[in-house]
This record gives sequence, structure tokens and C-alpha cells, in this order.
Amino acid sequence: MTTQATLQDQVGDFVRDVVVAMGLNVTVSSSTDADGVRVEITGDEGELLVRRKGEALDALQHLVNSIFRDQSGRDGRIVVDCLDFRKGKDAELRQMARFVMEKVKTNGVQQEMGPLNPYARRIVHLTVAEDPGLSSESIGDAFLKTVIIAVKRQ
Repeated sequence: MTTQATLQDQVGDFVRDVVVAMGLNVTVSSSTDADGVRVEITGDEGELLVRRKGEALDALQHLVNSIFRDQSGRDGRIVVDCLDFRKGKDAELRQMARFVMEKVKTNGVQQEMGPLNPYARRIVHLTVAEDPGLSSESIGDAFLKTVIIAVKRQ
């Protein structure tokens, strides 16, 4: 397995090369934290990556995850963000998950969220895991799956 510092440099360089190849004039910086490697893309032309609900950013994230999966290890996470788009979306997704969790606790009926990509599903699962009385499960056999939130069975 690659050290976090080396992985940080490799991922940062790769993302920098991709955005340069796309013709974008942006700044790419990478750092490590407790969760793994975080790559931040800033600059006016970064707007192109977050258009259409961040589809280009999601594609770049998927590409980075596919290429660096072996080096990052099972628990190592790599997050590519542009203009704090993911931070905002993550907060919105956590808020929606908490709303659905309250609905499940109130009604006792399982609820669905999705379809969601792997990154979004992870955020939902981690949010649901904060409540010991609830459980979550991904269903589906495609890239986008639905997360079922339910009362935990005893």
C-alpha cells in the first residue's frame, strides 16, 4: 500500500493533468486528513465541473477512485471537490437523510432514498449509523442504487 503523502501527490498530479487536458485554468491542491486524501479544485473555470448537478465532477471522482483504488486501500477515501460543491451537497444529503430517518422513526415504515451513486450512498449510510435504532441497506445491481432506511430489527 502507498503512503498517504505519496498517494496525495499522485492523486493531486493526476487530477491536475486531467483538468489541464480539459483546458481548464484552475488550481488543484491536495491534502490528507483522517478519512484519506482530499483534492480541492478552485478557480472560475471550475464552474464547468459543477454544471449539470456536478456530472463532470462525479465522472472525475469515479475515474480517480477507479485508478487509485488499489493504492488507497479498503478504508482510504479519496474525495475530489470543486468550489466546495461536494461540501454543500454532502450537507444537503445529510439533512435529507435525517429527515427520512425521522419519518421512519415516526411512522415505523421503511423509506427509500435514491437512486444514489456510491459516494452519496456512503454519506447516507454513515448518517443512518449515527442512530442505533435504525439501519440502512443498499439495493439494486447498477452503479446507482437505492438506500432503504428502516427500524433496526431486534
